[in-house]
Amino acid sequence: MKFSEKDILQIEDKGLTTKEVEEQIAIFKRGNLKVNITEAATIGKGISGIEDRHQRELIQYYDSEKANHSLLKFVPASGAATRMFKALHTLADEYDADNEDLRDYLDRAGDSSLQLFFSKIEELPFYEHALEKTKKNHSNYEELNSHQQHKLLVETILSSKGLYLSDLPKGLVPFHQYDSHTATAFEEHLVEAARYIAIDDKAKVHFTVAPEDKQKFQQEWKEIQPRLEKETGVTLEIEYSYQDPKTDTIAVDDHFEPFRTEKGDLFFRPGGHGALIENLNQLHEEIVFVKNIDNVVTEKSLQLVVDYKKMLGGKLFQVQKQIFQYLEELDAGNLSEEKLNEMKHFLSEELFVKNESGAPITESYIQEKLHRPLRVCGMVKNEGEPGGGPFLVKDKNGEISLQIIEGAQIDDSNPEQAKTAKEATHFNPVDIVCCLRDHQGKGFDLHEYVDEDMSFIADKTKDGKPLKALERPGLWNGGMAKWNTIFVEVPVETFNPVKTVSDLLKDSHQPERNG
Repeated sequence: MKFSEKDILQIEDKGLTTKEVEEQIAIFKRGNLKVNITEAATIGKGISGIEDRHQRELIQYYDSEKANHSLLKFVPASGAATRMFKALHTLADEYDADNEDLRDYLDRAGDSSLQLFFSKIEELPFYEHALEKTKKNHSNYEELNSHQQHKLLVETILSSKGLYLSDLPKGLVPFHQYDSHTATAFEEHLVEAARYIAIDDKAKVHFTVAPEDKQKFQQEWKEIQPRLEKETGVTLEIEYSYQDPKTDTIAVDDHFEPFRTEKGDLFFRPGGHGALIENLNQLHEEIVFVKNIDNVVTEKSLQLVVDYKKMLGGKLFQVQKQIFQYLEELDAGNLSEEKLNEMKHFLSEELFVKNESGAPITESYIQEKLHRPLRVCGMVKNEGEPGGGPFLVKDKNGEISLQIIEGAQIDDSNPEQAKTAKEATHFNPVDIVCCLRDHQGKGFDLHEYVDEDMSFIADKTKDGKPLKALERPGLWNGGMAKWNTIFVEVPVETFNPVKTVSDLLKDSHQPERNG
């Protein structure tokens, strides 16, 4: 492909090479590759269901072991709150409060989340603030009917003269109203981290943020730090990183030619959350807990979440200890047939790594399979929430392994694949604990364990023109495809994402109040 001198300068400015851009364009021409799911991971077949007694043992093991490791909590937090308030923006644009009853509009819109929003609006963590602002900006507020008042409240929540919440990063939207203060998702993540990763009363949390939002997070931290560290008794160290521009991907038109802006420049887009494998790769800690920014709970539900985080950590320490022991024995050599068979059994029955290619399972094969980053992933029973699911997947080399697979990666046109997909009993809430170092304490190069075939092409628009966008293999999908994986069932109560503003009105986001 011929690039102009101006194109080459733009590509190099991104930290990319023309060869890398050409490889991205080749992926567009190839199209999305579907995975080959052999069966859904279920309890006893890829997912561990852990009994109460064993849970307590794992929690105790985690508590006794954690001081021997370096720990960090990693929270992707660059997402904006725009989608969270989408229904309110639509209402602000379409609803004529002077001429239509609000109930009629809600019935016409058919949006149950909006109906919940207005039925419990006074329970929103920012309701009092919004009401105060609305009355200040509209002196005739008390004279208006309830429909007009509700529309003004919505406009205040959204507008730059009001709270301007949809312009914030999601992590800084007020999520929970307590008696003494209002807490953002950012704050709740810090409170949670203090409860399970603190060692010697110190805990480290890493947020990936948009560059333009870093100062906002730092300001929030400055305001809450004294209270938070006093309440938790933990000194919190906060790190921030950005999605590297070199992980951006070229966009193309319908003819697979580079998409150009109205100025004639090449157009690059962020490569999706899979690009954060670079941020994860830059960490120095051994053990990293990963959780999405909008999945937090109030104080009344926190102990359950903390217990299950510790359980996952205990399971990781347990499996890590066994893997490290095997790797040290492999390094020493002269293994008996009995020991090799034990390792093969561990690969097959604990890690669910199986090879149907017919190739012999040698010492070097076992070593290569064990010497990988390790993750333990919580899995929740599927109750209709969106999200990828746990499956056993066969790759092009005939190797079967546990993977987190999104619906778009499955070939629905293949009856067998569609049937297997419907047999899934659990989904991925992004509740992961990772081991990023090997048995000698060396950090893995995480780029080596990405399956580039799991990149994803999506149809988007720019300046009203259609384009094709390339998303890098998802962070917990193809981005971790070649990791060793353990799936463990966790209760649905530990998964409380806020996808729309109305989710804040669910019981899990309503704190207990005194009086």
